[in-house]
Amino acid sequence: MFLLRLAQILQGSAAGTAIREGRWMYPLLNVSHVLALMVASGCILFWDLRLLGLGLKRTPVSVVARLLPWTWGGFGVMFVTGFLLICSEAERLYSNLAFRVKVVCLILAGLNVLLFHTTIFRTVMEWDRAAAPPVRARIAGAVSMLLWLAILAAGRMIGYTLD
Repeated sequence: MFLLRLAQILQGSAAGTAIREGRWMYPLLNVSHVLALMVASGCILFWDLRLLGLGLKRTPVSVVARLLPWTWGGFGVMFVTGFLLICSEAERLYSNLAFRVKVVCLILAGLNVLLFHTTIFRTVMEWDRAAAPPVRARIAGAVSMLLWLAILAAGRMIGYTLD
């Protein structure tokens, strides 16, 4: 019941109402969200392909890591715009299965990043130039790629799921 009440508060907020009832706010937020998603997911794709040993094999992992500020910037914009989009229709999204899948996958992706950066990435200098990174790094890359594909698919399905 707490989450339903939170959804009602968000949707009834001034921001939720302005976005929902305004002529340009929702479309502008939606376009910004998709553009930020393209930046973040594009960087994540390069990163994951390198971790899997499927792309950029001659490029040190530390060089590919230079994409991280772009990834975080894109993710930050995506997070803010996504939150504002949620405010405009929070009650409908509350019971939307695709939205719930997306949120769970986002949480899991965040945990995967946290686990990767607090463990295996700390030893990156040992395997920085290896064409095939260690198994744990490849697993993190595969999990990341699968979760982001699920996030993209679930996000796309939100609009087609009637609840």
